[in-house]
Amino acid sequence: MPDSIPDSMPDGIVEPASESAAGQDATEREVARLIVDTLHLEDTAEDIRPEAPLFNEGLGLDSIDALELSLAISRTYGFELKSDDDRNARIFASLRSLSRHIEANRKK
Repeated sequence: MPDSIPDSMPDGIVEPASESAAGQDATEREVARLIVDTLHLEDTAEDIRPEAPLFNEGLGLDSIDALELSLAISRTYGFELKSDDDRNARIFASLRSLSRHIEANRKK
């Protein structure tokens, strides 16, 4: 068995082509690029792990970043994220949760 495949991985099982090396699916890659471009981050889109927190100890975003990102999402995907939505903590918890919310609500 090649050194690059962990011993616990069954023979013939490979990562799906639709996911990046960071484990991002297509929507997550698109949203990660939007985050990096909108907020002018030094990280690349591929650096953002789908389950890592976007705020505080994770990517380190703050409330101003959330506002900028909400505006970019509105322009890009055609729906608004309201600042008084009780679900915002869950929606913005990670790249994966934000991407799933966008998938469910996008108009564009």
